Amino acid sequence: MTVSSTRLLTWHDGVAPGQSRRDGALFIGSVRAEELAESYGTPLLAIDYGVLDAAIAEFVAAAQPHGIEVAYAGKALLLRALARHLASTPLALDVCSLGELVTAERAGFPAARITLHGCGKSDEELAAAAAGRVGTIVADSLDELQRLAARARDDRRIDVVLRINTGIEAHTHELVRTAGDKTKFGMPADALPAAADIFNRAAALRYRGLHAHIGSQIYESAAFAANVRALVDVAARAAAIGLHGDRIIAGGGFGVRMHPGDDAELDIPSTITGLADAFSESARRANLPAARLGIEPGRALIARAGTSLYRVMAAKEQYGMPYVVVDGGIADNPRPALYDAYHHPLLASRAGGAPRETVLCGRSCENDRIVTAPLPADTRAGDLIAVCTTGAYTYSMASNYNRFARPAVVAVRGETHTPIARRETVDD
Repeated sequence: MTVSSTRLLTWHDGVAPGQSRRDGALFIGSVRAEELAESYGTPLLAIDYGVLDAAIAEFVAAAQPHGIEVAYAGKALLLRALARHLASTPLALDVCSLGELVTAERAGFPAARITLHGCGKSDEELAAAAAGRVGTIVADSLDELQRLAARARDDRRIDVVLRINTGIEAHTHELVRTAGDKTKFGMPADALPAAADIFNRAAALRYRGLHAHIGSQIYESAAFAANVRALVDVAARAAAIGLHGDRIIAGGGFGVRMHPGDDAELDIPSTITGLADAFSESARRANLPAARLGIEPGRALIARAGTSLYRVMAAKEQYGMPYVVVDGGIADNPRPALYDAYHHPLLASRAGGAPRETVLCGRSCENDRIVTAPLPADTRAGDLIAVCTTGAYTYSMASNYNRFARPAVVAVRGETHTPIARRETVDD
């Protein structure tokens, strides 16, 4: 990574990756945040493609020497323009619904590079896989595998990966933990004989390997390595009963730094090297034939590229605590309400005075606390607030709660900006 690329991916001078200040005003890329707000209105999600491309380059550079496939987890954020941009990179793409698949198709993303995920796939989604609209489907249960087999045709091969619950419990919030004894995802290893029977009876289904994802916002490299080792052990058990695959997919969940003073940060190159080492060592020990390792970052690629811009609607004090109410909130970013996610706020329109611990809230009919963090004590109505690292699981999880319209999304490339999702209207 070059010095400029490293700067694009790190917090510096109190601002988030890709951001800077000039004369007190916040810039996203080389565009003044106030210019974006005036051009597109607020709330607004700005995606800095310079930061996105730097994150992609970091993962690809770390993975390619080890032959590791990198797929973008589309559930983090997927728009047609974004999918079109991703198609020009070395990344594969994971989708988990018919809507995400159609978005990718309309962007021209190659079907062979798409994997269909999901723990409860509809008949239409299974039919899409059977029709060859994706390169691979990840079967989450025996029921789903049987339903897929019923739709298979002898003249069209369907590549299938089995999702396994490896039991590796990462240290993260319970609601984003996807392995262990308190999760709905995947099947236990003892389901392999029944799965083998389904493969044997459905000639069109081709077993390609195993998948396991252990959660999100994980900062422990050891957890990823443990998951890989567990997957290799299960793959050896599968091979012993005739299921010979060539793929081991270790999921994503790579932690992203959310705060300028936060020590929690995952070293991506060393983590990926650790995954590769754990994979090769355990595969050699298990005498497992050559297989390719895959990973599926989503948040780690797009989160740092995103900044949400809000206009202050009211500033007031309640029982000695300052409150700032903005024109967005839970409808465009439910993460703080769902699992106490932290997004760092900045006054974007000017420098401001001395900081004071402030409750930043949305305008919905909830307490709708976005974050409690230092903001200038003189923050007032009309100011512009930037909420950082919001590229992942904000717009993609947005709702129309209180019948609010979903915000616009704009792509920033250096000094230029282009809308990639229009703002919803009241008619919508």
